[in-house]
Amino acid sequence: MASNLRSVSHLVQNKCFIDGKWVAAKDGSQFEVLNPANGSVVGCVPDFNTEEVETAIQAAHSAFQTWRHRTAKERSDMLRKWFNLIIENRDELAKILTAENGKTLSESAGEISYGANFLEWFAEEARRTYGDVIPSPAANKKMVVIKQPVGVAAMITPFNFPFAMITRKIAPALAAGCTVVVRPSEETPLSALALAKLAEEAGFPAGIVNIVTTSRERAVEAGKVLTTHPLVNKISFTGSTAVGKSLLKQAADTVKRVSLELGGNAPFIVFNSANVEKAVAGAISGKFRNSGQVCISANRIFVQDGIHDKFVEELHKAMLKFQLGDGANDGTTIGPLINKKACEKVSSLVEDAKSCGAEVHTGGKVHDLGGNFYEPTLLTNITPQMRVSSEEIFGPVACIVKFNSEEAAVAVANSTRMGLAGYFYSEDISQCWRVAEAMECGMVGINEVAISTPEVPFGGMKESGMGREGSKYGIDEFLEMKYMCWGV
Repeated sequence: MASNLRSVSHLVQNKCFIDGKWVAAKDGSQFEVLNPANGSVVGCVPDFNTEEVETAIQAAHSAFQTWRHRTAKERSDMLRKWFNLIIENRDELAKILTAENGKTLSESAGEISYGANFLEWFAEEARRTYGDVIPSPAANKKMVVIKQPVGVAAMITPFNFPFAMITRKIAPALAAGCTVVVRPSEETPLSALALAKLAEEAGFPAGIVNIVTTSRERAVEAGKVLTTHPLVNKISFTGSTAVGKSLLKQAADTVKRVSLELGGNAPFIVFNSANVEKAVAGAISGKFRNSGQVCISANRIFVQDGIHDKFVEELHKAMLKFQLGDGANDGTTIGPLINKKACEKVSSLVEDAKSCGAEVHTGGKVHDLGGNFYEPTLLTNITPQMRVSSEEIFGPVACIVKFNSEEAAVAVANSTRMGLAGYFYSEDISQCWRVAEAMECGMVGINEVAISTPEVPFGGMKESGMGREGSKYGIDEFLEMKYMCWGV
């Protein structure tokens, strides 16, 4: 265990949580979890095979037979206990998150609070899964609609928000009466296991929450077990569009319910009418949070010609204040990328843009710290031929495109198969309504980039996914609607 985690050793687990027990892989297989800031080993976790993943599914299925009959009040109370334990242990959970993910401690603490809030929200929504009584057209019939849990829900989550992506999925599932099997990213499994430890302390019965870890080499086969197993009735996945499409195809054979939150290519439009100071602050937050490794990150920044130069100048000044370093160190404002492959991808995109004529205002290369650190980068003179115009960057690179008309900006913003989030800045209220309605994405930030909260539906259009997480709608993803016709 890394020295910086010794103070939170009660939450750092090296076994999976299956059927209420902490278990190792039967053959003893493990894989290392590395700190992306320095390459040190943070911990080791089991590398489960397909049979062991199936054991977790069986445990969840058995537990579902009783959990589904718990009252909504009982499920609500348990989720509330879990929420309280997470808040009590927030600082310790943040240290674990930073050690395996690399984001700053302040960002990690923010993620823990954000993630915990989904448990609080759905603890309340558990008691509001209302049905309907439908007026009958016949005097001798009564018509009723009720909602029931879908069953075992399998969840596959990414590295960039290793805590909140789990709670955003698991909270509505448990509130609805489902049981879960979670396969977290192989890059960041310790946050998931710490979450399971607190679920155990909250008193969840055996088999309700199950966490399985697998290495990258076994990820595909583990995913296939989850998507094809006949006892799994629901799949929830957050990750790349390519993987999401594959999982959707696999789930089709057993006609599972599927929720997908996939890749983004978010436009960030700054109109001449915008408050430049607010727009720059929004770009800093919306582009560089978690080193740009955010699915709703501002990926394409369009600035109208009237304020283009001023915006670039002010954004450049703001970016020079960044402090790159280990997220656990005081003063760090941007941490490393998750691994070498991620750093190489960002570097490749920037080199392609430079070779095609992009102007580098700051950054543009791997930082002197080396490893997974890439300099916060500002590029202008971006053209459609550059890969950064069409690919999700997932790194600390801001690419500025100049435009001259509202129609042109909206057309280019919508010219992608992605449609997760979009942002724009304008002080013209008529323009705000026009553009917000015209943008082809599931979420729109108008003079605001902090758009996600448990109270609102999170999800995308087109190839950015299907289904919604959070809000009063999120629990419906884990409920079946049943119509009952009574003869009287």
